[in-house]
Amino acid sequence: MPLLTIHHKTEYRYARPVAFGEHRIMLRPRDGHDLRVLESRLDIMPEPMRLRWIHDVFGNSVAIADFDERAETLAFTSTVTVEHNPAEEFALTPDDRAYFYPFRYDDEEFPDLLQFITPQYSDPNGELAGWARNFLDAEAPTPTFRILSGMTHGIREAFSYRKRHEQGTQHPLDTLQTASGTCRDYALFMIEALRRLGIAARFVSGYLSVPPDRAHGYAGGGSTHAWVQVYLPSAGWIEFDPTNGIVGTRDLIRVAVARDPRQAIPLHGTYLGPADAYLGMEVNIDVTSADERTEA
Repeated sequence: MPLLTIHHKTEYRYARPVAFGEHRIMLRPRDGHDLRVLESRLDIMPEPMRLRWIHDVFGNSVAIADFDERAETLAFTSTVTVEHNPAEEFALTPDDRAYFYPFRYDDEEFPDLLQFITPQYSDPNGELAGWARNFLDAEAPTPTFRILSGMTHGIREAFSYRKRHEQGTQHPLDTLQTASGTCRDYALFMIEALRRLGIAARFVSGYLSVPPDRAHGYAGGGSTHAWVQVYLPSAGWIEFDPTNGIVGTRDLIRVAVARDPRQAIPLHGTYLGPADAYLGMEVNIDVTSADERTEA
C-alpha cells in the first residue's frame, strides 16, 4: 500500500519571552475511502498546560492548546504517516444525474448543501458570474465534467501562480483582475465561480505530495496546499486542484474541508506581549513516500 509521511514544523520566534493565548492546530489528515491515518504525533514546545482534541462543525480534527509559561520560541511539530490509495481519475457516465448541466440536487440534500451553493463574496458587476458562464456551451445542456475540468485547467493555464507573504486569502475579484494568486486564492476563486452556477463547492486544505517525475510540473509543494471539492448527485464530493490541474485525489492529502478558507487555517493563535516582540515564523513541510525513504 502507498505510504506517505508528512513532517510539518512551524516555529514562532520572539525577541523576549512572551505569554501565549489559545492555539488551534488543524494538521491531522481526514480519514476516508482513499486515505487512512496510521500514525500521528504532535509535539509542542514549550509543552502546553492542556491539549485537547475536538471535531469542528465540518468534522475536521482540531487540537486546542493552552499555555501557562512564557518563552522566546513556540514550536509545533506534526509527524503523520498515512496510507494513500487515490481512486482512478473521476469521470461521469451518461447514466449519472449530473452528467449534464444544469442538474438538480435532491430535495433532501439541498438544505445541507445550501451553504456551499450560496456565494460568500460580492460580485457587483457580475464579473465572476460572467467568467463562470464562459465554460457553458452556447446551447444547453453542457456536460458537467467539461465545466469542472475546463475551470480546473483554465485557471492553471491562464493565471500566474505566485506566493504572497500577506496572511489570508485575497478576494476572488482580485484573483480574476490580476490573473494571479496562491493556491488558496485559486481555490476560493473557483469555488465562488461554481457557486454562481448553482454548483455546491467547498474549500479543502491539506498537503501536496510531489513525486520525482512531477517535481517540476507542480506548484504548491513544500507548504500547505489548497484545492476544491465539488458535490455532484450520486458521485459525492470530488476533488479539483486548479493550481496543478489535478482531478481526483492523486497526490492530494486532505486535512480539512470548510465553507470558507478562514475556517481551515492550519495553525492559529495569539501571543501576549508588545507588537515588536514578534521576530518571525518559519515553516518546514516535507512529504515523503516509503519508496523515497528506502532509496535514501
